[in-house]
Amino acid sequence: MNKILSLLAVGILGGASVAAAADIIGTVTYKGTPPAEKTITPILDDPSCGATYGGKAPTTHFYVVGANGEFGDVIVSLKDVYGPATGASAAPAVLDQKGCLYTPSILTLQTSQKLIVKNSDPVLHNVHLNPTVADNEKANEASINSAQMPNGADLNYAFPKPEKFLKFQCDVHPWMFAWVTIVDSPYFAQTGADGKFVIKNVPPGKYTIVADHRKAGETTQDIEVKDTDVTVNFTFAPK
Repeated sequence: MNKILSLLAVGILGGASVAAAADIIGTVTYKGTPPAEKTITPILDDPSCGATYGGKAPTTHFYVVGANGEFGDVIVSLKDVYGPATGASAAPAVLDQKGCLYTPSILTLQTSQKLIVKNSDPVLHNVHLNPTVADNEKANEASINSAQMPNGADLNYAFPKPEKFLKFQCDVHPWMFAWVTIVDSPYFAQTGADGKFVIKNVPPGKYTIVADHRKAGETTQDIEVKDTDVTVNFTFAPK
């Protein structure tokens, strides 16, 4: 068992270490002007989908950046820390199809955590994904592709192995995408629109913490967790 795994075993199983566990808190900001979003004009050509938008097409939300640079949809996690994952007992994550768009477009969950995919639209969708990690493939197929009827029954998924930005798409409506990241430990967070994150109950130790954005890339910091909360802030900028 390597040093990090040993540390986590002590942190989870040892009562004294559990008491000393601390939170990692912080804010991720984007410095500068983010790339312009794209208007999803084809959505207006579909009568059922376009009716939702009153003639004004929505845009992509690749860069969720607030007035003061608050950077949303950044995944923050501890590098090379695996287990003890609690996904099997965690509340299900939910990915909805609403207004012929995936909501949210960026989602993070744990290995073995249940993912519920809903269709809140009165139109047919199909949920198509292509895992790059072999153990995440369903029934050893190269891809997973399931039709979902208008306002139809939920689809349920779970993934046994970690994977970054697994793409979900709808072939019926080719502008529809979402990206789901699966992590193999409970030590992660995803920033909200305010750019803030909290990783809770981290055992004492030295770690590398990673902030990862699908478009802007990733940045890391080395930190040490003791018995009090640790503040870690990240800044992204145009490349």
